[in-house]
Amino acid sequence: MSATPRTRRRTWRLVTGTVSLAAVGALVAAMPAGAHGKPGHGGGHDHGKPGHGHGRTVDVQLLSFNDLHGNLEPPAGSSGQVTEDQHDGTTKAIDAGGAEYLATSLRTARKGNPYSVTAAAGDMVGASPLLSGLFHDEPTIEALNKMKLDVAGVGNHEFDEGRAELNRLQKGGCHPEDGCYTKGRTFKGADFPYLAANVTDEKTGKPILKPYTVWKKNGVKIGFIGVTLEGTPDIVSAEGVKGLKFHDEVETVNKYARELERKGVKSIVALIHEGGAPASKSYNYDCDASGAGDGISGPVVDIAKGITPKVDALVTGHTHEAYVCTIPDPAGKPRTVTSASSFGKLYTDTTLTYDRKTKDIVRTSVSSANHVVTRTQPKAKDITRLISDWNELAAPIAAQPVGHISGDLPGRGATTPESPLGDVIADAQLAHAKSLDDTAVLALMNPGGIRSDLVYKASGSEGDGVVTYGEAFTVQPFSNTVNLVTLTGEQLVTALKQQVSGGNEASPKILQVSEGLTYTLDYTKSGADRVVADTIRLNGEPIDPAASYRVAMNSFLAGGGDGFAALGEGTDPLVGADDLAAFNDYLTATTSADNPLDPPKADRITIVK
Repeated sequence: MSATPRTRRRTWRLVTGTVSLAAVGALVAAMPAGAHGKPGHGGGHDHGKPGHGHGRTVDVQLLSFNDLHGNLEPPAGSSGQVTEDQHDGTTKAIDAGGAEYLATSLRTARKGNPYSVTAAAGDMVGASPLLSGLFHDEPTIEALNKMKLDVAGVGNHEFDEGRAELNRLQKGGCHPEDGCYTKGRTFKGADFPYLAANVTDEKTGKPILKPYTVWKKNGVKIGFIGVTLEGTPDIVSAEGVKGLKFHDEVETVNKYARELERKGVKSIVALIHEGGAPASKSYNYDCDASGAGDGISGPVVDIAKGITPKVDALVTGHTHEAYVCTIPDPAGKPRTVTSASSFGKLYTDTTLTYDRKTKDIVRTSVSSANHVVTRTQPKAKDITRLISDWNELAAPIAAQPVGHISGDLPGRGATTPESPLGDVIADAQLAHAKSLDDTAVLALMNPGGIRSDLVYKASGSEGDGVVTYGEAFTVQPFSNTVNLVTLTGEQLVTALKQQVSGGNEASPKILQVSEGLTYTLDYTKSGADRVVADTIRLNGEPIDPAASYRVAMNSFLAGGGDGFAALGEGTDPLVGADDLAAFNDYLTATTSADNPLDPPKADRITIVK
């Protein structure tokens, strides 16, 4: 989840040499004007048929999703699967996701529903695969326009490149450094409003974007309030949130719910980029089986219990989990809280029964369910054309081979705290740090910075086992640099304990470690005691609290990100290349078709449960 504002990489280190952005520009200039296809639609969205629903009540369909992260193409490996509970008690993995299929799913779901509104709960962009990230996520905004997204709340990743870039995604215009990608064509921006109710300018105190919007049709009015998690500054680089203040989610939603009610809007949905953890990973798990909301834990529970009963439903995100739960509001009334996993693998279909007389939602009639975005349905042809056009621009860079692997390297999709891909990234950063300073002894990598898996099966024509630049970019898209700092042994041990204590106690962030660092993580204990201090070894030797160690990490961690304040105390900093270059250089130098990288055992951290 970490990020650094992407002043997009000006060059790309490739096996066959260096490809500059200017070269891409030359390719773009040579393409016919409008080669990307038509820009997104304009104006409001009216997905239904006129003349329906004029009785006392009318059913409004709310379609929602979250955490797309620019995944226009189907995510690879386990990152592109959802788990489904079967009637016989077993589970089944289903391939899901991809913008072509998400568009089809939404369009199919809207049929026969004259009152339909589509909303998203943040992180539509940021930490994106190369197809979107290389172009500052313009392709994703264009795809969302074509899908007729009505409204989106901001997430933490909408701030990856800073406030100015977020404004450009909303309003349009060519990138200030990279310019326009097709001659004679200017990026139009989002047709839907981005909402940021709890993000204000430090100087003026005013929201940086609209705090809410009201969807209207034939007298039906539903207000949408959008907020991101208050802790966004802890998981986004300081530059990305410079000059901004992030406020409490509950207080903000309650404030604007009162304002909407004063304006006569009594049906309200909150789009909240904060979430929870269901007791099961299956998308069709019954969250309320043993009692309303008993099947979910995490920050969203307290948020839901604190938000005013004026709000009728909560669409959430951030944790990349799938759930449809009923968490009682402060008045004890049942209220639906949903999340649709991530990467466009699911969408939620919620029926809100609107009472024309009271102008409110009949809460007891709310029904909701998550649905799989299957890859067996037809692709949306307009999204296929959009992807093809952007792929044509990205191809000279994306298809370049950078290394070889002999099997899958789970990263984002790993089911263990330590992942094989995490080990490789940490080893790559240590190798890069040693090339700058041979006193470097270890490297640490934050798990949220690993955005995907590396899959053995070919994604294109490159061949099985070949890692392309595009695939590596999808794993590490943030443009962080590899930094080298000096930490005392005491600071290092403190940092390891911060993985499971303080702000990380409820949701541990287990650092990926380079070869040579070993220790035991005991989940039968609580807080900082989960890290068994006397088991920590570096190359077999205990950590000396008074000794100094040169430690490599990305610039996000070096700034104390993800709650690792101890890492932010490092001294004698040395800044190296960006993390993707370090990763690619490592794969290129250590692997070949005849000598592919074998997946590590991921046994540097001993887990006790």
